[in-house]
Amino acid sequence: MSPEGDRPATDPFEALRALPLGTHVALLAPDGHRVEGWLLPPDSLSSPRVVKLKVASGYNLGIRIDPRSTFELLPGPPWGEERTGPSPAPPSSPGTARGSPSPGTVALLTTGGTIASKIDYVTGGVHPVKDPQNLESLYPGIGQGGALEVRAVAEILSEDMSPEVWSLLAKEVVQEFQHGVRGVVVAQGTDTLAYTSAALAFALRDLPGPVVLVGAQRSIDRPSSDGVANIIGAVRVAREADLGEVVVVMHAGPSDDVLAIHRGTRVRKMHSTRRDAFHTLNGPPLGRVDAKGIHLHPSHHHRHAGPARAEPEFGKEGTLLWFHPGLSPEDAEAQVARSRGVIVAGTGMGHVATIHLPWIQRATERGVVVGMTTQCQEGEVDPFVYSRGRELLRAGVAYLGDISPETAYVKLLWALGRSRDPAAVRELLLREVAGEYAATRGLLLEGDAAPKGSP
Repeated sequence: MSPEGDRPATDPFEALRALPLGTHVALLAPDGHRVEGWLLPPDSLSSPRVVKLKVASGYNLGIRIDPRSTFELLPGPPWGEERTGPSPAPPSSPGTARGSPSPGTVALLTTGGTIASKIDYVTGGVHPVKDPQNLESLYPGIGQGGALEVRAVAEILSEDMSPEVWSLLAKEVVQEFQHGVRGVVVAQGTDTLAYTSAALAFALRDLPGPVVLVGAQRSIDRPSSDGVANIIGAVRVAREADLGEVVVVMHAGPSDDVLAIHRGTRVRKMHSTRRDAFHTLNGPPLGRVDAKGIHLHPSHHHRHAGPARAEPEFGKEGTLLWFHPGLSPEDAEAQVARSRGVIVAGTGMGHVATIHLPWIQRATERGVVVGMTTQCQEGEVDPFVYSRGRELLRAGVAYLGDISPETAYVKLLWALGRSRDPAAVRELLLREVAGEYAATRGLLLEGDAAPKGSP
């Protein structure tokens, strides 16, 4: 430490800026205050002489460096990395010639969203990082344990996601497995992440490795960003787990110590901002990631011998109709007038008002497939508890167990993309395809007898 008032020969701010991202350091202010953390990328819009650190709690801190401050390098690997292991492979771009990947290579396909965004300190909003190579600078340690190939498939926010992009992603995933990767990570915004995970689960078959969707509730620049833990955990699952299905990896709680692995067809975003916003419906997650390893429920789908294949066509003539008191039958019928299928998010066990029965009957008679789900966060629909359910069943409505409205809607679009025969579309809706139904479901086709003891 230099004498009071003297400036050190080397400016500590410039010395810190010259260190590799992810370096573990301790900063000591002139008043003796000490902060330990890992160096994060600087931002051109941040205040002068500010260094950003990721501290052990998972929060990001911006610390102004006084000319009299000092720092020391701390032992241990960079943020998120193991002490040993190969460096990540340089990112590749679409159209770039690629050689055979090394064993354990993971492909990271980016689509945009918060996890691939930085904060704009002028507006307070976030903007996407469009260069895939910059993603590794945002997340030091992302390639721990093996090679990582990064490609940008789209540059959109999650609210702009569409069935066309789902189809593109399914084809890109198959291409990556054909190339020889061990697993695939898809990074996108969280708002429609559950729709995309369901779409890929229905569209992909015979997966020889995991397809892991991941996002971030808070951008890497923000305090308490969850992106670092999420994306490192997702890459780890893609590289190591015996999974042959589509899953979502996100925070299991408010801290960074445990990540949840959710089946792609049974997950929903339950909170707009919390780090643990994603929950598995009607049961525990498929697994978890913690300091001791990857833990999977026995019901998980093992890796398939392959080769991976895609059924990526999604129909456009489907509607998700959310019933609510006051919804007129005229408005409801107008919404589905051009549809070949409609998913109704009904109340409770799958109900709508009496006045809606006539248009539903007319729709099914002209070949529109009508599926019923519940608006409730937990539980399933059942047409045999109340008379309204029986009336809807007689009108031709297919009751879809405990599938969420989002998953049912995506599955409807996938089924419409596979057939123009209403009977075949209905059969696909009722058949389990990608673990979308709970094991206790009771699917009932039109004409099935009510269970013994039903009211």
